Amino acid sequence: MDIFITGFWILSVSCVVLFVYSRSALPTSSDASFHSFKRSYMIVYLLAMAGDWLQGPYVYALYESYGMSTHDIEVLFVAGFGSSMLFGTFIGSVADKYGRRTNCIIYGILYGLACITKHFNNFSILMVGRLLGGIATSILYSAFESWLIHEHHKRGFESSLLGNIFSHAVVGNSLVAITSGLMAQKVADYFGYVAPFDASMTFLGIMCVVIAMTWVENYGDATANALHSFKEAATAIKSDYKILCLGLIQSLFEGSMYTFVLEWTPALTPSDTKSLDKSSDSHRASIPHGYIFAGFMVAVMIGSCLFDLMRQKCSVEFFMRPVLFLSAIALLMPIIFPGNQLVIFSGFLVFEICVGIFWPSMSTMRDRYVPEATRATIMNFFRVPLNLIVVVILLQNLSLKVIFECCVTFLILATVFQHWLYRMSCNLPSKSIPVSVEDTKEEKTEFEETVEEKI
Repeated sequence: MDIFITGFWILSVSCVVLFVYSRSALPTSSDASFHSFKRSYMIVYLLAMAGDWLQGPYVYALYESYGMSTHDIEVLFVAGFGSSMLFGTFIGSVADKYGRRTNCIIYGILYGLACITKHFNNFSILMVGRLLGGIATSILYSAFESWLIHEHHKRGFESSLLGNIFSHAVVGNSLVAITSGLMAQKVADYFGYVAPFDASMTFLGIMCVVIAMTWVENYGDATANALHSFKEAATAIKSDYKILCLGLIQSLFEGSMYTFVLEWTPALTPSDTKSLDKSSDSHRASIPHGYIFAGFMVAVMIGSCLFDLMRQKCSVEFFMRPVLFLSAIALLMPIIFPGNQLVIFSGFLVFEICVGIFWPSMSTMRDRYVPEATRATIMNFFRVPLNLIVVVILLQNLSLKVIFECCVTFLILATVFQHWLYRMSCNLPSKSIPVSVEDTKEEKTEFEETVEEKI
């Protein structure tokens, strides 16, 4: 237990030092309108993330308190990922046509309804809640970013300042995650397992009000119907290899990350057999989950600070190659050193630092390559294979060793696709924001002409 608590405090001090240094070493903007815009986005985004984080710690515990079997709980979890996979692309098309601001408000409504279902000890009602939650998650990870990117460029702010918002959003999200975990613990202790979901509803309601009062609406292609947006997004992915690479990188990395979230507890929990056999019935000692989770979040913040520093020295496409490869090495630790808490925990912290670099890096690359007209739709396309990876792994009774081997394989593949993307970014003078499918087709043609000239 000492290594987890000591690790948390060492990370916290390191994070503060790095944060102060990165703020002093980086150029800042004196544009008051930009800071006002950034503040209006951050308030909404962090309220949205608080609504999500508050629910996480007690979902499993609530289902267990209702007397549900492990199988029933697993089915509910799979339903959530499956819902996001099946309905996500349609929801993205709705955002592009009818407005990203409206879609963000729908997120609050759907997730709030999902919280209400937690009050009922009924499998069917809880299943509806999981389906609503899966749809809401798709909106959370697409519509908010799409609104931000569109408004940022529409208002004429420098493109480089967008990375500053992405980085601060990751830091803020990590702080919100830690605070939400503590809040969920307190309200659950006083009012029961369903109380964190009521607290989540409160934050989601405030978020909807703030959006309605402070955000303006923006669209992708408002003239196209949802089916047309869906087809146009698919065409853009097929026409531009850079968008395809982005989708594969996101799916492979985030699929590994969500799998890691489900499996880090048994990997760090010591057993008499020191085995990675998931089905082992051996006695397992407790570990300080709160300190470990807080340590992971601090590591994510460190990664975000490193992103700020690295993007000043080289392109995101360049430095993401070693970052993805390092993440694969980090998740090798439970395979090579099973039962060694210090080594595995250290590897997991390195992986979380890579996560902190990954989030703002992917947002920056999506801003650069994904067409504005179908941005939300394409972002949800990316989540289909991601959710499929998690669902398949959840449905299999795999040992932890095999699960981490799968994660390492996914991350190595992501590194390969990142290298491909980097090579294309070197060979092709890309536009900062493709605005239509025609732009992506034109870029592909230029790339092919370049290759033919070299041959």
